[in-house]
Amino acid sequence: MTHTPPPTTKQNVRRFDEDVREQGAYAYTGDRLSARLANARISRSIAEAFDFRGASVLDLGCGDGAYTVEFPTLGVRQVVGLDPAAVAIDAARARAQAMGVADKVSFEVGNIYALDDYLVPGRFDCIVIRGVLHHLPDPARALAGLAAFEGSVVVLEPNGNNPVLKLLERFSRYHIEHEERSFRPGLICDWLTAAGLRVHSCRVLNLVPFFCPDAMARALRVVEPVVESLPLVRDIACGQSIIVARK
Repeated sequence: MTHTPPPTTKQNVRRFDEDVREQGAYAYTGDRLSARLANARISRSIAEAFDFRGASVLDLGCGDGAYTVEFPTLGVRQVVGLDPAAVAIDAARARAQAMGVADKVSFEVGNIYALDDYLVPGRFDCIVIRGVLHHLPDPARALAGLAAFEGSVVVLEPNGNNPVLKLLERFSRYHIEHEERSFRPGLICDWLTAAGLRVHSCRVLNLVPFFCPDAMARALRVVEPVVESLPLVRDIACGQSIIVARK
């Protein structure tokens, strides 16, 4: 009896490449106010999650590189962005050149399920996985593949406890086309623990949805600090979870 190996990519890889061909970038890295506010809050949380000064970083699922090129401002020694979407990687390389950070930021086409060359001891101090797991065919397997990594892992994901997000995943054309499915933060922590990593912190943040009207984005940003400080309320209302794990 033969067994079909599990898939390592989904159709959304092709869809993300089409986004770059059509728009020059991913929809959620564009200049819309809600995207700018949400991304700024998320980037700040990642900057606070690990001391990136002098570090070598692997940015898994880097996409069009919009977030990867931010790492030089945090003092990294080197960052490598890896993504299976070849058109997006081309756009990422062009972005790094245009911003003058290509000496510290490089990009490669690759797969999160085939990381042996990247997990060589001492090559990277930190792995960042920003908004990637909810696009994968088997996110638990992807994290299990990090078992050999000796360092810190920062995972940023949509908050699977948010009921509005669950409705969007079911009915939003964008979410359906990009095959998005969010997970409870506790489940992601379980996957990391199963991979032999120790969860250092887990919290939820950001109240601004990526594609909401400008007026709504401004209003939510004002009340965001209050909501983030309220137990239970933040667990349901906030849009992202950030988890830091270490070996």
